[in-house]
Formats: sequence, structure tokens, C-alpha cells
Amino acid sequence: MTIEEKAGQLSIFSDMTRLTPQTLINPEAGPPVDKNLAQRVREGRLVGVFNGFGAAGARAIQRVAVEESRLKIPLIFGADVLHGLYTIFPIPLGEAASFDPQLAERTARAAAIESTANGLHWTFAPMVDIGRDQRWGRVAEGSGEDPYLGSMLAVARVQGFQGKSLTDEDSLLACPKHFVAYGAASGGMDYNTVEMSDQTLHEVYLAPFKAAFDAGALSTMSSFNDINGVPMSANRRLMTGLLREQWKFRGMVVSDYTADKELVMHGVAKDDREATRLAILAGVDISMQSDLYNVYLPKLVASGELPMAVVDESVRRVLRTKYLVGLFDNPYRSLDPEVEKRNTMTPQLRAVARESARASIVLLKNQGNVLPLSKSGQKIALIGPFGPDIKNFAGPWAPFAKMDHVVSIEQGMRAVLADKSLLTVTPGSLVEKPLDGGIEAAVAAARAADVVVLAIGEGQDMSGEAQSRTQIVVPEPQQQLAEAVAKVGKPMVVLLRNGRALALEGAVRDAQAIVVTWFLGTETGSAVADVLFGDYSPSGRLPVSFPQDSGQQPYFYNRRTTGRPEGDDGPAFKARYREVSNEALYSFGHGLTYSRFTYSRPQLSTKALAWDGTLTVTAKIANTGEREAEEIAQLYIRDRAASMTRPIRELKGFRKVRLPPGASTDVQFTLTRQDLAFYNQEMQFVAEPGEFDVWIAPSSTTGVSSRFALNAS
Repeated sequence: MTIEEKAGQLSIFSDMTRLTPQTLINPEAGPPVDKNLAQRVREGRLVGVFNGFGAAGARAIQRVAVEESRLKIPLIFGADVLHGLYTIFPIPLGEAASFDPQLAERTARAAAIESTANGLHWTFAPMVDIGRDQRWGRVAEGSGEDPYLGSMLAVARVQGFQGKSLTDEDSLLACPKHFVAYGAASGGMDYNTVEMSDQTLHEVYLAPFKAAFDAGALSTMSSFNDINGVPMSANRRLMTGLLREQWKFRGMVVSDYTADKELVMHGVAKDDREATRLAILAGVDISMQSDLYNVYLPKLVASGELPMAVVDESVRRVLRTKYLVGLFDNPYRSLDPEVEKRNTMTPQLRAVARESARASIVLLKNQGNVLPLSKSGQKIALIGPFGPDIKNFAGPWAPFAKMDHVVSIEQGMRAVLADKSLLTVTPGSLVEKPLDGGIEAAVAAARAADVVVLAIGEGQDMSGEAQSRTQIVVPEPQQQLAEAVAKVGKPMVVLLRNGRALALEGAVRDAQAIVVTWFLGTETGSAVADVLFGDYSPSGRLPVSFPQDSGQQPYFYNRRTTGRPEGDDGPAFKARYREVSNEALYSFGHGLTYSRFTYSRPQLSTKALAWDGTLTVTAKIANTGEREAEEIAQLYIRDRAASMTRPIRELKGFRKVRLPPGASTDVQFTLTRQDLAFYNQEMQFVAEPGEFDVWIAPSSTTGVSSRFALNAS
């Protein structure tokens, strides 16, 4: 290979040649290959393209690569498929609320089937960044604030995307992102700097990446942020020292969109040429969109500033990955227009979308059992901008969603009502602006109803990339709508649409029932109706803590204790704010069902865990309500005294159980020394002998504990 051809295998670009299937007059024929792209492919100056769709168009581009280029190296086709391509599943944060890795694997598998049918080999997902600051908009794309839950879901999604074999036609190469600590951006401001200890980096932010790579992910994406002054796209210590040398990662690293070029703006590279050298030396194999590698790698090698061996190693990683996904044996894999027609927006995909959507819904509050609603004889006023809405169903990073297939909340509710006339629909306001006469119309609708369902929250462009918020509250026009409607005095059910935890205020906070619906995707209305009318008892649990106030951010349940923790003896000289306590409004792990469950105190197989032994923790869970329902039992521990301060609780396991009324079951978990380990001052991953508290509880702040000791070796 020439150095120019090598640089091409390390450069990827957005595909501007293929229109989306919605805009094609003849989707079967596919659009022509753009002349400029075709020439670039003939010259071997790109590894592949991303965010272009359509099997026929991709096949045409691939033909140029394997029949007209000198080396005949096949292209790889990638895209940002985080929670569905055309059939949209709940945002990853919402799906995390299901606490169901098997379900996450199934939705990723479904997304892979549809995506590969439309000419893709590679997805820039899952996003496994831990999000502890809800001001950060990209919280929506991850699995929340806990590294254990995040790791479990990272594994599930990698396995779902990639399937049984990477060479299968419906296997979609996973790319856990963003490596690393992007979720810790200072102040919750996207792209911002990160200051972090090595202990927190390894215990919290790296944990889901390690789990994803151990599950077989063969690519990752470098993040935009710096860590302690070193931008990730120039961070050799982490991308080579840790990722390649310590973890033995054999896959490829792609930069985020122009992140290599941004080393100049970071102030660590004086120009694009130096940015190129720093990025490839750090371990960035593929430059996304900037074209820096094509322009500067040949010059850097020729001048002796960059060893050819460094370039060769990156090219080997890329070619090896292409080989492992089967492109050399079958360059036209996943490029069949007939499969595209069979596997796009199918009833099977929609069924999974509905199942995952309703499992993602979290019931925060149900005062007076206002829910479930009645399907007959009850006049319902559906008020709020999201009642009839079909523009804000998908949430961030679902730009290819088919809007004409979405089920709105209004449509979902009407479909199950015996008398459709019992439902009135009034927007009341726009998402971020008042609506002329909207509040007056909403108040009139509320007066005429028996119960109000208030569909409010964030628009989908308020979460996601570059959508940081200083005040994580319901937008003011919708808050005013809620206050006015609440004064009518009718029972009110709030349906929150959100991509992050929100600080609820006033009438929204005081509503009789509060339901978190996130951005649920294509089957939004069907799933919401399933829960509202009791065909499905809500089972979701919060993967993020809902604060009392925006000013509590960053806020997370597994924070370390201080020497002056808040107590019952007043606020003076304690670790607390003047205005609010340190408690969450709704804690991590919280969620209600339409039944009631009780937990016994955890029973231990032994009070002394041997150094190389196991400890079984058991609790009896009983359904004392009147309905069959699912409960998510959560295992937490606390190290009572260690050489470093430890979290007040840490999630170490969870189980979902379904019980009919009056039934009970024993839920068991097993702990070993490894579950108790942490990174000490010398950055050794160790467990220390001592006492531990353990809970099996319905959330991170409830339950009764038992105590055991870890014996010395």
C-alpha cells in the first residue's frame, strides 16, 4: 500500500450521496454514486462512509471500491443508530429504567436487523458514558448515573448489535463511546473540560467500557473532552497505555466528528499538522470528517516526524476489523435491497418497540390510586403540547425516524377507550412558548373532565448533544399551564416527556400522579395507554436521581460521605445547602407499580465472608396488593470503614420478579471479595477486610440492612 492508500484507510466521511428512502422516487433503484465520491473510492482515499442509507446505493458505492480501486479493499458503512434506525425504541436512558439487560439486548438486535437491511455494517453505539450531572444533554443517550447498571446494559447492547457472529448479514459492529469521561464535563456543559481522580475514572467512567470490550466490541470512539488537561484525542496514556497495552484491546479507535482537528482549539496543537501527529500517536486510528489524515499523514511520514510503523499498526487494526466482520469474504454483505424491503418497519420490530417502551415507563407517584384510569365512564382531558404531538416522540439521535409511523399519546388513548368522545385534547401551550388562548381553553377542558392527563416536558431538541441546561425544569409556559389547570381541582396525572432527570416544581411536583415517559419512540402512544389504563402495571425504575432543585447538580446516589454529613440536628456546619436537604426528590432505583410489595430483612448465608469464599444474600419479597405486577429488587452494599472514603451505597445486583397478588418469593444474590473491591491510593484494585452493610431494597434509599464482615486472607 502507498502511504496515500494507508491514509485513506484511516479516514471516514459523511455520505452525502444517498438520499433517505423517504425522499427517493424509486427506492429500489437507489441514487447514483456521486462522481466526487466515486473518484475518492477509486483512489482508495477513505475507509468508508457514515449516515447514508439504502442498500442499493451502498451496493453501488461498494462496487466501485472492489472492482475499480487498485487494492479492491471494501468500504465499511457506519451510522449513528443509538436506539433504532427507522423503528425507534426508547432513548437509552429510558430503556435503562427497565433494569432489563435482556430487553436491551433484544432492542439492539432489532435495531441491527433493520440497520443492516438498510446497508450498514457499523453503528456508533452504544453510548456508555456515565451521566451524573443532569444538566448535560447527552445523559439521554446513556444508561444513567450508576456504573454497575451501565456496565450490564453496555454488555447487553454490544451483544445485541453484534449478534451471534460478526460475519452474519445482520451483525452490526458496536462502537462503545465516548472514550472516556465525556459524561463528567464540568458544569454539565457539553464539550467542556474534565478534572477527575484516577480512582473515579476507573471505578465509574471506565467500567462500562471495559465491560463492553470484554463482551466483544471491536471499535470505540474518542471523546471531545480533555481529562486533567489532556484532550482524549491526544491522550496516549489512556488510548494506548490503558486501552491497548493493559486491556489488550485489538479493535480500532475512530475520532468523534472532527475531534482530531479540535486539538488546535484545545491549545495542545499549534496547527492541523501537529494535531494529526498527536492524534495518531495517541492511538486514534480513524479520523472522522476532518480529512487531516489524508492531508498530513503522507507529509509527516516523509519528513520523519511520524514513523511509518505507527501508521501501519493503525491500518492493520482497521483491515483486521473489516476482515472480522466478513467484508473481505463478502464485500456485498448487508447490501441487498430485497432484505431491506423485508426487514424495515416490520410488525415484529414494532412489537419490540412497544414492549420496550412500556417497560421503560416509571411511575413516580400515585396518590389516591388515581391510576389506572377507566376505559369507560370517565371523562378525560388530555392537556399539554405532547398530547397530539408526533414531532417529539423519538428524542435525540434518532434523525432517521419515520414520523408517519408514530403513535401519538392521543391516538394510543383513543384506541382503547370504549367511548372516544370521553377524551378531549387541548394543547394549552407550545413546548417553550405560550399559545394564544391556550391556558383558557385548557382550564375549560379541565373543568368539564373527571380527570386531567397533563402531557408536558422537554421537546426532543432540548436533550442530546449541545443541549446543556442550567435549569433542568419544565419550561415556563408549560409550568404556567400546569399551575392554571391544577387550580381547577380535578385529579391530575402528569406525563413527563424528558431526556434527563428534572427538578419538578409547583403544581407538577404536587400532582396526584407523576409518570416518567422519557422519549419512548415509535410506539409512544400505545405504551403510554397500556400503562395509563392498567393493561400493563408500570415496572420501570429511575436510572438517575430526580433532584429537589437544579442547583443540586451534579447529584448521584452513590456519592461518598463527608466528615460532616447532614443529620437531624439542624443545618449549621453540615454538608448541605441552605434551601434543600441532600436527599433526592425521587431517588435512583425508585418506581411504583399498581400493586404493593414488602421486603424482609436480608438473610445471610454467613456473617463472615471468607477471602476466597462466597456470601449468599436472600430476602423474601411478597406481593401484598391486589394485582399481578413486576418488582425490581436491588442489591446494595456499603463499606463501613476503608482506607479511602467509599460511596454511601453501591448497586451490586438486581432481579426482576413477577408475582400474582398474595404470592411471595425468595430473591438471592451472591457476593464475593471482587464485589467489594475498589481502587486504593496506589491505584491497586483491592478489597480490604472489614464490615459491610447490605440491602435488598426497592430503591437506593429504602430498605433495612444486614451486616457482614470480610475476613482477611
